[in-house]
Amino acid sequence: MSPICVGITGASGAVYAVRLLEVLCAAGREVHLSISPAGREIIRHELGREVDLDDFRPASLLPADTDTSQLHYHHWQNYYAPMASGSSLSGGMVICPCSGGTLSAVAAGSAGNLIQRAAEVHLKERRRLVLVPRETPLSLAHIENMRAVTLAGAIVLPASPGWYQGVESTDDLADFIVARICDQLGIDNSLMPRWGAKANHRDTESTEKKQAEKSR
Repeated sequence: MSPICVGITGASGAVYAVRLLEVLCAAGREVHLSISPAGREIIRHELGREVDLDDFRPASLLPADTDTSQLHYHHWQNYYAPMASGSSLSGGMVICPCSGGTLSAVAAGSAGNLIQRAAEVHLKERRRLVLVPRETPLSLAHIENMRAVTLAGAIVLPASPGWYQGVESTDDLADFIVARICDQLGIDNSLMPRWGAKANHRDTESTEKKQAEKSR
């Protein structure tokens, strides 16, 4: 199993990134992580967690019981990191959340940091690249950039969680997006029930009962 590269940039939705890292670590996948300065500020603002980009400690971002032995952090300016070169194999890359500025840089092939360079590498090597924007509404520039990266081979996966699975908490909304990301990377997961299948992470009958009560 080749490592998964993860970039966290300055768009709202830090909870998706943290949950994704938890799931990847729990699955025993090797992860190469980089966080932009704006991404750090979003983590601080939305999650109240202080992340030091010069001296990163996994415990500052992930729950204490998370197995981070396979998690490798790389400074956003470190172009000597494995993810900066196509000679280093990977099983795909996710930028989650993906800011409008990062989307623009990837679309234009104009890398200004390690995350953008790694995205450029995945496109040129024809590897899976998943971009998770959260911006709304979308400007024409956003739409054109999404079109450009899609034509280049990336997957644009907006952070637009569904509700049909039976939402009981905001954790369910985060898991919906993370599950879709994992699906794109070919990583087995049971974070949410599949449409038409029995849920395996919560009591299906209880969920169906609640939905029936709401429809009355």
